[in-house]
Amino acid sequence: MKTLIAFIAWCILFVLCWPLALLALVLWPILWLLSLPFRLVGITVSAVFAFLRAVLFLPARLLGWRPDQTRAVHAAAA
Repeated sequence: MKTLIAFIAWCILFVLCWPLALLALVLWPILWLLSLPFRLVGITVSAVFAFLRAVLFLPARLLGWRPDQTRAVHAAAA
């Protein structure tokens, strides 16, 4: 769906201002390649935070705490 919307937007831009549409068509792969390192950094930071969360919650998990049990207890109490 996103691809279809992007294609329709590009077609509208092509009708309104074809040089800008062709420039966008040429620059899009270059911008995508330039954004790859930032995406990798974002994935790495997200993985580090998930690892830290897992390490911090490990003692509670070893003692038997489960996220689903607490939701069930709170839902039953209400």
